[in-house]
Amino acid sequence: MTLEKIYLFDTTLRDGQQTPGIDFSVEDKIAISAMLDNFGIDYVEGGYPGANPTDTAFFSKKRTGRAGFVAFGMTKRAGISASNDPGLTALLQAKSDAVCLVAKSWDYHVKVALGCTNAENLEAIADSVRAVAAAGKEAMVDCEHFFDGYKANPDYALACAKTAYEAGARWVVLCDTNGGTQPPEVRDIVETLIASGIPGHCLGIHAHNDTGQAVANSLAAVEAGVRQIQGTLNGIGERCGNADLTTLIPTLILKDTYSSRFETGIDREKLVELTGLSHAFDELLNRSPNHQAPYVGASAFATKAGIHASALLKDPKTYEHVEPGSVGNFRKVMVSDQGGKANFINELKRRGIEVAKDDPRLDTLIALVKEREASGYAYEGADGSFELLARRILGIVPDFFAVESFRVMVERRFDSHGKLKTVSEAVVKILIDGETVMSVAEGDGPVNALDIALRKDLGKFQAEISDLELKDYKVRILNGGTEAITRVLIESGDAGGARWWTVGVSENIIDASFQALMDALIYKLMKNRALAGRIAAE
Repeated sequence: MTLEKIYLFDTTLRDGQQTPGIDFSVEDKIAISAMLDNFGIDYVEGGYPGANPTDTAFFSKKRTGRAGFVAFGMTKRAGISASNDPGLTALLQAKSDAVCLVAKSWDYHVKVALGCTNAENLEAIADSVRAVAAAGKEAMVDCEHFFDGYKANPDYALACAKTAYEAGARWVVLCDTNGGTQPPEVRDIVETLIASGIPGHCLGIHAHNDTGQAVANSLAAVEAGVRQIQGTLNGIGERCGNADLTTLIPTLILKDTYSSRFETGIDREKLVELTGLSHAFDELLNRSPNHQAPYVGASAFATKAGIHASALLKDPKTYEHVEPGSVGNFRKVMVSDQGGKANFINELKRRGIEVAKDDPRLDTLIALVKEREASGYAYEGADGSFELLARRILGIVPDFFAVESFRVMVERRFDSHGKLKTVSEAVVKILIDGETVMSVAEGDGPVNALDIALRKDLGKFQAEISDLELKDYKVRILNGGTEAITRVLIESGDAGGARWWTVGVSENIIDASFQALMDALIYKLMKNRALAGRIAAE
């Protein structure tokens, strides 16, 4: 049986760049385009050459090897020829394989945004597509606001799509620009468009996630006949984002309802790199991954309830819709005050700690975890601290060093220019091999000062922690009032790509932070000796 191909079009570097707080440099774009190209994406849309210096520089040379390299821009303006339009000329001169032209397909926007007649807009679409084809590039047209335009004036929206197709566009992409269209509407409108004479293998879908249905709308379009899907890595994009390719791709490949009929440019062997790709992209953006993201999130295959964990140990299929390793993720049975022995045994085994079900030390560990969680600790989100606690009870944690004391001072004063500033200073006394070392450091806040001072001089261990980096810091107030109990979670990482969380709880936020910082340091030293860190390295 011959499978139809679904073409995957990534617009992370163009539409994804509209995400608040994201601004790609040329170097970022080069790195991301290489990641996408290597993964097997069919088209990589790199941006809008001529619109800004970054995109113009990015399109000074071809940036992909296998994937089609796509430049994005507008159709020519009404009233001038395609050859005399500077914007279109910049697109044609870009070192791209294809050009994706954005065209108005809602007559309301033609009047308000373009200020031209409906006929002039159709002429601009046709002339621009022919110009792209004449330049030897693959022509695509994004029909902006297509679904809203169709509901307002179906004849004109259809005319825009047909004009693009008849002028020679390889792909006519239907855009749900405002993100409000529902899956049944998408299906019905696409079927009508195909019935009008545009074949499905020339149609694409570009869905926004304003109602949380960008993935559902993309799949509805596929069911109706569309054969190109546009989306972004991790669903980034303006407002609520775009269709998430890290969700769509494994669904198309692993779910029989699609894999029995369609193929993509990504095979199952390559799919195991998906989680790594998703996390590497978040790392480049300097943000924490979404733990609850489908397929690739840290919690995607995590189980907390004891009864679920027990069933998972007998047969993973009881609570998993796909094998975690198929997307490069892994199973995680969490330890918490809701967990039974099965959770703990499974989690310990994953860390290389073998313990019998009837071992009294296991009962001690479970009781201690539940007691500490009742006082505010959260070991389900602090894998590093849990492993250290378990190894202290079930094995050995070396006494690398001891902290004799620490002091943190915060001073608010006027500087020499008369400006008010706050200065934080920390002093830490550490005992290493019987010798006391005192370190002093200033920092951006008391926790930062304490972190710097703690790591400033660890004697013979100093070189081992040179690549240790604090990735994230979270504070949770567990009860009300100024005397509230505080929980601090710290995420750390190192040059090997490992990441781990540690936790501290106290009525004093500095003390809670210090507990978490200490666990992070000790975990790193344990990991360096292969005494810990199996989970973090997976």
